[in-house]
Amino acid sequence: MPLHATPEALRRLQTLLLQRSVNRGDFILASGRRSTYYIDARLTTMSGEGQNLIGALALARLHQRGWQPRAVGGLTLGADPVAYALAAAAHRAGRQLDAFSVRKQSKQHGTGRQIEGCFQPGADVVVVEDVITTGQSALAAIRVLLDAGARVLGVLAVVDREEGGRERLEADGHPVEALVSVRDLGLSADGG
Repeated sequence: MPLHATPEALRRLQTLLLQRSVNRGDFILASGRRSTYYIDARLTTMSGEGQNLIGALALARLHQRGWQPRAVGGLTLGADPVAYALAAAAHRAGRQLDAFSVRKQSKQHGTGRQIEGCFQPGADVVVVEDVITTGQSALAAIRVLLDAGARVLGVLAVVDREEGGRERLEADGHPVEALVSVRDLGLSADGG
């Protein structure tokens, strides 16, 4: 029986993120900024329970937004487990939804693809992320997908660090949905 996107499921995802993914200390983020915490969302997104929770909650958010993508994916590696969780949840719910991965650069051998998996040019897609900070990873994936003929409906993230990424993406015309914000986790949006 599929897990439903209930308030309890959202609370459990928040707890799981705090237990598994939030590390405290002194960190330099990819943006170059310092932070007193680092969110390694993969420790949640790659867990069985995290996959189940994220799939159900993200599928519900797609429905709430009215987004009906043919496929979901984003820049490898952070986006991959989120895309797989969504595709599996959709299957359990009787919906067709596939996953893809966007490489940072095209393969230098084999097919030479930059987009791997279940992607078709012209398809409606949603870009997924584990954590949005500056939005740079999502924008990189979006550029590749648009060049390949995709129609990007929006961006869905597990966690929004609330450091300008959402605003940057939305200013570029890409609506953003996040399952959890750092404030939901009791953390400071400024990383302090």
